Amino acid sequence: MDKRYDHKLYEEKIYSLWEKSGAFTPKIDPKKKPYTIVLPPPNASGRMHTGNVLMIAIEDLLIRWKRMQGFSTLWIPGTDHAGFETQITFERTLKEKGKSRFDFDRNTLYKKIEEFVLENKGLIEEQIRNMGASVDWSRYKFTLDPDVIETVVNTFEKLHKDGLVYRDNYMVNYCPICGTTFADLEVKHKERKDPLYFLKYGPFSLATVRPETKFGDTAVAVHPDDKRYKQYIGKEIEVEGLLSKFKLTVIADTFVDPKFGTGVVKVTPAHDKNDYEAGLRHNLEIKPVIGLDGKLNENAGKYAGLAVTAARKIIVEDLRKKGLLEKIDENYIHTVAVCYKGGHDIEPTILPNWFVKVKKLKEPAHNAVKEGVVKIYPKWQESKYHRWMESMQDWPISRQVVWGIRIPAWYDINDNKNLLITFLNNKKETVSGEIGKLSEKYSFEEIEKGLQTLIAPQSAKYVIAAHKPKGEFLQETDTFDTWFSSGQWPLVTLGYPNSKDYKYFYPTDVLETAWEILRLWVSRMIMFGIYLTGKPPFKDVYLHGIVRALDGKKMSKSLGNVINPEEYQEEFGTDALRMGLISGTANGKDFNFPRDKVISFRNFANKVWNIGRFLSIVLEKEGYKKYDDLLSYSKDMESKLKQEDKDLVKKFDQLTKDVNTCLGKYRFSDAAEVIYHFMWDDLASNYLENNKNRVDKDVTLSVFRHVYFNSLKLLHPFMPFITEAIWQELKNQRKYPEQLLISSSWPENM
Repeated sequence: MDKRYDHKLYEEKIYSLWEKSGAFTPKIDPKKKPYTIVLPPPNASGRMHTGNVLMIAIEDLLIRWKRMQGFSTLWIPGTDHAGFETQITFERTLKEKGKSRFDFDRNTLYKKIEEFVLENKGLIEEQIRNMGASVDWSRYKFTLDPDVIETVVNTFEKLHKDGLVYRDNYMVNYCPICGTTFADLEVKHKERKDPLYFLKYGPFSLATVRPETKFGDTAVAVHPDDKRYKQYIGKEIEVEGLLSKFKLTVIADTFVDPKFGTGVVKVTPAHDKNDYEAGLRHNLEIKPVIGLDGKLNENAGKYAGLAVTAARKIIVEDLRKKGLLEKIDENYIHTVAVCYKGGHDIEPTILPNWFVKVKKLKEPAHNAVKEGVVKIYPKWQESKYHRWMESMQDWPISRQVVWGIRIPAWYDINDNKNLLITFLNNKKETVSGEIGKLSEKYSFEEIEKGLQTLIAPQSAKYVIAAHKPKGEFLQETDTFDTWFSSGQWPLVTLGYPNSKDYKYFYPTDVLETAWEILRLWVSRMIMFGIYLTGKPPFKDVYLHGIVRALDGKKMSKSLGNVINPEEYQEEFGTDALRMGLISGTANGKDFNFPRDKVISFRNFANKVWNIGRFLSIVLEKEGYKKYDDLLSYSKDMESKLKQEDKDLVKKFDQLTKDVNTCLGKYRFSDAAEVIYHFMWDDLASNYLENNKNRVDKDVTLSVFRHVYFNSLKLLHPFMPFITEAIWQELKNQRKYPEQLLISSSWPENM
């Protein structure tokens, strides 16, 4: 053995050795108990971050532990298409080339993003390998694999058949100029100076930058703790309008900032996100006044047909004439949402979206945790799950994005002449409008080929089908929310409903992920698992904490505090990074990246290596060149053992019990610490140093070899590379020299 352990000489070689051995790929064996984990799929659009690395370290630890205990262990890898995030990342590359998504029809854009993702997907897979993850690559899944899409579509069809799917209004970021919606991530925010108008509203004066939306007001709001307006809460006020007098109820809501304007705001649920959410809370009417063309509609009376900016000028002047305009602050600075494409003002707009009714789905999922069928670790995180399940509202599952699983809804253009579409014609020109009028000029084939977006009104007739019906049908251009498709991840990875894997490995044993997606992802997987199979998809949920920057702040490129895990792997080795992260976390709580611990465990790796090197040198010196040259440790040696030998074996037995207990309770840091202290203090500093000069070297070396090799087994799930490297270096000192450590049996108490 070399004087120092050089991780760069071993890691790639050892991973290849494991993979070729078949240790990662379990067989369906009725005689063995299955143990299954599905890897929460990292986004395929970029590289893994420190949170992903912690996740892999923990899950690999569990899998290696159970594999060595004799379970048929399956750990399924995969990556997520990551909808919006991936499309936006791709669009940045288009922008560098002077192009945008609006230059392509929907199908062409999808194929271009797919090519981009396939390139990046390989980077993620390489990172997973470099982390030493003993995943079964033969069962690898991508969230847009054909069989995954089929299952997700079938689930949607079943939900629809069971009356659990409906279309309803939902607020989106809409640009009337571009004629399309934008994700929150696509919306830019810029500071701008605009007039702030103070208007008379019954007994109140209130401030707004958007007087033109007053025709859609359905309430006025104050903060519940604002003493100025306590007497008005819950009462109805009469407001003098431009068209006629109207009545509004005064509601109390914490979204109101008492310091803004006069502390009273008008509530227009159809055209403001905060107002929309307040409207849902207070059951307010949603009354749109601006159409998809960016012009005021019939609810604006004589102002109908005017574009927003033009309408505002006229309405402000009419308010002045009527004495309803108190004053104008011409220097009001505020943040405005604009689309990233052309910098046009975003118009928050209510559009029909697809929803899932959650009441019937969430009740059994909630009960599964209440009754302990699914256990959440650490226990204190469970209350978050209960609060979420109690408050969960119906779930909007459609997203206005190309990159994803397209919703299998089809519209007959002859029955739905008011479908609003945007498409590229044969000359690559953008055309928008109602399908009924456009089909007079363009063929169905030209429209279908160049289709970019489709907006179907609430009243549209549709057919739910996995494949296109006969006739002139256009498919919904919205895709499923990624949480809808990834919510079925345990099922699709195991080949639900008919595969042998599904029948043997489902339900899985533990779902390990970050606490921040307990609501978005974990709850949905439990809901779908029970809905489709009658069983929750996993027995335990372990929620790890968020890895923060060295200064304790959330990692952010803009702050320049992002930690690249690969740099630490390169400098200190993967084992040190894994062990540092595992030891650095306090049972599910957020923690700063433990640089000091990574360095400490690099030193520990060298210590473990040096112990093995010392053992190798002494055995060689004493003439014990092979396993059989030295008597094998067993209970029959009891009479030959000195007290220090017995004490060491006893401490090791206790160590094994402690590690099993800690891992069974998902207390990974505790398990790491007891192994560290045993090997450094009890085995090396005490036993090794105090027994170097014993006369009965055959006894002490037999005990030492036995305890050291079994300590390597306990350490292996935490630090797999160096333990396997030592295991192979000392192969002649083992009973079965060709056996890999990854495939060896877990220590049993003597």
